[in-house]
Amino acid sequence: MRLRLALAPLALAFVAGGCANGGAGNDAAAAAAKTVAVTITSANGPHVFQVERAVTPAEQERGLMYRTDLTDTNGMLFWPYPAGGGAPRVASFWMKNTPSALDIVFIRADGTIAHIAENAVPHDETPLSSEEPVAAVLEVKGGRTSALGIAEGDKVSWAK
Repeated sequence: MRLRLALAPLALAFVAGGCANGGAGNDAAAAAAKTVAVTITSANGPHVFQVERAVTPAEQERGLMYRTDLTDTNGMLFWPYPAGGGAPRVASFWMKNTPSALDIVFIRADGTIAHIAENAVPHDETPLSSEEPVAAVLEVKGGRTSALGIAEGDKVSWAK
Protein backbone atom coordinates (compact mmCIF):
# COMPACT_ATOMS: atom_id res chain seq x y z
CA MET A 1 0.00 0.00 0.00
CA ARG A 2 1.33 3.42 -0.80
CA LEU A 3 0.39 6.81 0.43
CA ARG A 4 0.26 9.80 -1.84
CA LEU A 5 0.38 13.41 -0.70
CA ALA A 6 -0.46 15.88 -3.36
CA LEU A 7 1.28 14.59 -6.49
CA ALA A 8 4.29 13.01 -4.86
CA PRO A 9 4.13 9.38 -3.76
CA LEU A 10 4.70 9.07 -0.06
CA ALA A 11 4.66 6.02 2.06
CA LEU A 12 2.46 3.74 4.03
CA ALA A 13 4.08 0.87 5.66
CA PHE A 14 3.82 -2.09 7.83
CA VAL A 15 7.11 -3.82 8.33
CA ALA A 16 10.05 -3.17 6.08
CA GLY A 17 12.27 -6.08 5.36
CA GLY A 18 11.62 -9.77 5.15
CA CYS A 19 9.54 -10.37 8.28
CA ALA A 20 6.36 -10.60 6.25
CA ASN A 21 8.01 -12.70 3.57
CA GLY A 22 9.83 -15.27 5.68
CA GLY A 23 12.77 -13.05 6.58
CA ALA A 24 15.37 -13.52 9.26
CA GLY A 25 14.68 -13.56 12.98
CA ASN A 26 16.18 -10.08 13.33
CA ASP A 27 13.34 -8.67 11.22
CA ALA A 28 10.77 -10.37 13.46
CA ALA A 29 12.50 -9.04 16.56
CA ALA A 30 12.56 -5.53 15.12
CA ALA A 31 8.85 -5.78 14.30
CA ALA A 32 8.04 -7.01 17.80
CA ALA A 33 9.93 -4.05 19.27
CA LYS A 34 7.61 -1.72 17.32
CA THR A 35 4.39 -3.37 18.47
CA VAL A 36 1.95 -1.18 20.36
CA ALA A 37 -1.56 -1.65 21.76
CA VAL A 38 -4.10 0.64 20.11
CA THR A 39 -7.47 1.12 21.79
CA ILE A 40 -10.51 2.42 19.97
CA THR A 41 -13.31 3.46 22.29
CA SER A 42 -16.64 3.19 20.51
CA ALA A 43 -20.26 3.41 21.67
CA ASN A 44 -20.18 -0.28 22.62
CA GLY A 45 -16.91 -0.20 24.55
CA PRO A 46 -13.15 -0.42 24.01
CA HIS A 47 -11.56 -2.49 21.24
CA VAL A 48 -7.84 -3.30 21.50
CA PHE A 49 -5.56 -4.10 18.58
CA GLN A 50 -1.89 -5.16 18.82
CA VAL A 51 -0.30 -3.41 15.87
CA GLU A 52 3.09 -2.80 14.38
CA ARG A 53 4.24 0.80 14.02
CA ALA A 54 5.42 2.11 10.69
CA VAL A 55 7.76 4.94 11.59
CA THR A 56 10.35 5.38 8.85
CA PRO A 57 9.66 6.47 5.27
CA ALA A 58 10.61 2.97 4.04
CA GLU A 59 8.22 1.29 6.50
CA GLN A 60 5.46 3.71 5.60
CA GLU A 61 6.00 3.11 1.90
CA ARG A 62 5.78 -0.66 2.26
CA GLY A 63 2.76 -0.65 4.57
CA LEU A 64 0.86 -3.92 4.48
CA MET A 65 1.95 -4.75 0.95
CA TYR A 66 2.26 -8.49 0.36
CA ARG A 67 0.88 -9.31 3.84
CA THR A 68 -1.55 -12.22 4.11
CA ASP A 69 -1.29 -12.91 7.84
CA LEU A 70 -3.67 -10.33 9.33
CA THR A 71 -5.85 -11.45 12.22
CA ASP A 72 -8.90 -9.76 13.71
CA THR A 73 -6.75 -8.05 16.36
CA ASN A 74 -3.60 -6.93 14.59
CA GLY A 75 -2.67 -4.36 11.99
CA MET A 76 -0.39 -1.41 11.42
CA LEU A 77 -0.18 2.11 12.84
CA PHE A 78 1.43 4.86 10.77
CA TRP A 79 2.65 7.21 13.48
CA PRO A 80 4.05 9.73 13.44
CA TYR A 81 2.37 10.53 10.18
CA PRO A 82 3.86 11.55 7.93
CA ALA A 83 7.14 9.82 8.72
CA GLY A 84 9.41 12.20 10.55
CA GLY A 85 6.53 14.14 12.07
CA GLY A 86 5.34 17.55 11.05
CA ALA A 87 1.88 19.02 10.78
CA PRO A 88 -1.08 16.74 10.04
CA ARG A 89 -1.79 16.34 6.32
CA VAL A 90 -4.47 14.99 4.07
CA ALA A 91 -3.55 11.34 3.51
CA SER A 92 -4.29 9.30 0.42
CA PHE A 93 -3.68 5.54 0.34
CA TRP A 94 -4.04 2.88 -2.30
CA MET A 95 -4.04 -0.91 -2.19
CA LYS A 96 -1.45 -1.70 -4.85
CA ASN A 97 0.36 -4.97 -3.99
CA THR A 98 -1.86 -5.43 -0.92
CA PRO A 99 -3.58 -8.84 -1.12
CA SER A 100 -5.90 -8.48 1.88
CA ALA A 101 -8.92 -6.19 2.27
CA LEU A 102 -8.25 -3.49 4.87
CA ASP A 103 -10.15 -0.94 6.90
CA ILE A 104 -8.08 2.25 6.85
CA VAL A 105 -8.78 4.45 9.87
CA PHE A 106 -7.66 8.07 9.51
CA ILE A 107 -6.98 9.70 12.90
CA ARG A 108 -6.99 13.42 13.70
CA ALA A 109 -4.35 15.05 15.91
CA ASP A 110 -6.87 15.03 18.80
CA GLY A 111 -7.14 11.23 18.57
CA THR A 112 -10.62 11.06 17.06
CA ILE A 113 -11.45 9.16 13.89
CA ALA A 114 -11.83 11.52 10.94
CA HIS A 115 -12.77 8.93 8.31
CA ILE A 116 -12.79 5.17 7.74
CA ALA A 117 -12.18 3.65 4.31
CA GLU A 118 -13.90 0.30 4.90
CA ASN A 119 -13.01 -2.91 3.09
CA ALA A 120 -10.45 -1.34 0.77
CA VAL A 121 -10.25 -3.59 -2.27
CA PRO A 122 -7.06 -5.66 -2.61
CA HIS A 123 -4.69 -4.50 -5.38
CA ASP A 124 -6.91 -1.49 -6.25
CA GLU A 125 -4.99 1.65 -7.19
CA THR A 126 -7.87 4.05 -6.56
CA PRO A 127 -6.77 6.65 -3.97
CA LEU A 128 -8.57 6.50 -0.61
CA SER A 129 -8.50 9.90 1.08
CA SER A 130 -8.62 10.93 4.72
CA GLU A 131 -10.77 13.85 3.53
CA GLU A 132 -9.06 16.17 6.05
CA PRO A 133 -5.62 16.54 7.69
CA VAL A 134 -4.68 13.59 9.93
CA ALA A 135 -1.83 12.81 12.32
CA ALA A 136 -1.98 9.00 12.22
CA VAL A 137 -3.46 6.17 10.20
CA LEU A 138 -4.44 2.70 11.43
CA GLU A 139 -4.90 -0.27 9.13
CA VAL A 140 -6.80 -3.33 10.33
CA LYS A 141 -8.36 -6.37 8.68
CA GLY A 142 -11.17 -5.45 6.31
CA GLY A 143 -14.61 -5.44 7.89
CA ARG A 144 -13.43 -5.16 11.51
CA THR A 145 -14.53 -1.57 12.11
CA SER A 146 -18.09 -2.30 11.02
CA ALA A 147 -18.21 -5.60 12.91
CA LEU A 148 -17.10 -3.85 16.11
CA GLY A 149 -19.29 -0.77 15.70
CA ILE A 150 -16.32 1.57 15.28
CA ALA A 151 -17.32 4.89 13.70
CA GLU A 152 -16.10 8.35 12.79
CA GLY A 153 -15.67 10.45 15.92
CA ASP A 154 -14.63 7.48 18.12
CA LYS A 155 -11.51 8.00 20.22
CA VAL A 156 -8.22 6.21 19.40
CA SER A 157 -5.33 5.99 21.85
CA TRP A 158 -1.94 4.30 22.20
CA ALA A 159 1.28 4.75 24.18
CA LYS A 160 3.27 7.50 22.50
